[in-house]
Amino acid sequence: MNSFGILGTRLQGTTYSALTAELQKKCREPRPFAVDFTNTHIVTMRRHDVKFREITSGIDYFIPDAMPLIWCLNLQGAQLRDRVYGPTFMRECLLSSPAPFTHYFLGGSDVCVKRLKDSFLNRNPAVQIIGTRNGYFGHEQELEIVEEINRLSPDFIWLGLGTPKQQAWIYQYKSRIQRGVLLAIGFAFDVNAGLKPDAPLWMQRVGLTWFYRLCSEPRRLGPRYLRYNSLFLYYLLRDGLGGRAWAKAD
Repeated sequence: MNSFGILGTRLQGTTYSALTAELQKKCREPRPFAVDFTNTHIVTMRRHDVKFREITSGIDYFIPDAMPLIWCLNLQGAQLRDRVYGPTFMRECLLSSPAPFTHYFLGGSDVCVKRLKDSFLNRNPAVQIIGTRNGYFGHEQELEIVEEINRLSPDFIWLGLGTPKQQAWIYQYKSRIQRGVLLAIGFAFDVNAGLKPDAPLWMQRVGLTWFYRLCSEPRRLGPRYLRYNSLFLYYLLRDGLGGRAWAKAD
């Protein structure tokens, strides 16, 4: 996979099938590998917030999850036809990775992870989901979760904790995980469990997923979108004038 830079973040130019095949290989290695499904919010936070940049320093692949990032990558010659959207990737990867591949879910509510597990097993009974934990755990339970993951040794560890909690969890515990691919997938848990609606495909194709989500959760997402969408455009202009908009420092 070729990598391209946006505001100092190195993003992988890939597709659903290519990334699935790549991670099926990575999960067999005797070390953990971390993947973040990255939107403009995360790219902007990494450019704007030194602490968040440090927290995400252990991520191995940043995957472009938003159409505005794809447009920026294509300006650099990436020639990508679509983003790799977290909820869609979770479905495609899981259903394409049945036994002997194994999966572990960490995040959401008890209802969410149960529905998530049931949904995937209904679609493909050969999918092996060997462990689940909700995302409402205290600090005193975190080492217990790490120990459970190491004992079960799943190939794919799906994290639906939301940003920045899921990135912080990877930062703190990646070095203690013996093996497996850690995927910071966030919203994908709620979508695939059927607890939150996703944008229609036509809105996704033209880069309006954010608008659909804003209309669905205006109080929660409105301030975040206003702040970080504005900052994203500001940094593109500022860094672009300095010839650094496409920098890919890490």
